[in-house]
Amino acid sequence: MPTSSTTDPGTTELFRSPPDRYIDVGSGQIACRTVGAGPPVLFVHGWPVSGATFRTLLPHLVDHVTCHVIDLVGAGESRVEGAAGLSLEGHIRAVRRVVDALDVDRLAVVGHDSGGLIARHAMAGDRRLAALGLIDTEQPHGLSWRFRLFLASRHLPGTGAALGWLAGRPVLRRSPFVLGDAFVDRSLLDGEFDEFFLRPLATDRVRRAAAIEVLHSFQPGLVHALPDVHRRIDVPVQLVWGAEDRFFPLEWAREMVGSFPDAALTIVPDAGLFAHEERPAEVAAALLPVLTNHV
Repeated sequence: MPTSSTTDPGTTELFRSPPDRYIDVGSGQIACRTVGAGPPVLFVHGWPVSGATFRTLLPHLVDHVTCHVIDLVGAGESRVEGAAGLSLEGHIRAVRRVVDALDVDRLAVVGHDSGGLIARHAMAGDRRLAALGLIDTEQPHGLSWRFRLFLASRHLPGTGAALGWLAGRPVLRRSPFVLGDAFVDRSLLDGEFDEFFLRPLATDRVRRAAAIEVLHSFQPGLVHALPDVHRRIDVPVQLVWGAEDRFFPLEWAREMVGSFPDAALTIVPDAGLFAHEERPAEVAAALLPVLTNHV
């Protein structure tokens, strides 16, 4: 079945152009792009992509909310002097500093993949958080076998070189043991996904080193702490899940709903880990009610 993924040319060009501003977060400078009108929403991407992963989603949102899309340090157009010291905990601190810099009384936050983990740890208990959208992200149950298998690769010698080599080979990266399981439609690993995320991993040594440093920093304890984190998020939470996600099991997502004081789940058919890239219209429709309800 063909996907509904379409990209507005103007939105794509947004990520081919310099960011609107840089925000100093100590470990580097985060690139921030702002587009749209309405209540403010911060978008936090996962690993190993950048804010450009939301390029297909934004056209469905910009008439309703103001979208602040960031590139975490080491990703996209962010500025970093060296990869050493990059970590998920550093990203958590950085997101808090971004929210401070946005200088808003209330905002919603959308996080995908590890960006959802980062966003939850950064914003739990923060009075400025008005709503939260989570797309295919870590779950309190722990790590699935597929995720554990992926993480195990970080301990192998030459992980960085292997990642770059595989990212630059379209046939091999479609393997289920590389990135093939991330999409239902594996052709989406080519084109813009290749341009924005895979080609830089293959050709940019600094970007690749930053990605590996963050991967090495992954601490399962951040996942195990989620039950307590979720109890401290007392705002509306919308979970959006690709029905074919192989990394974060759908059944665990169903059970995760009850770990929040106020949460709901929308399942997106014919989509995997990157549901917002494969089915942006459906993901936007699920997110908008909670993102616009905090005015």
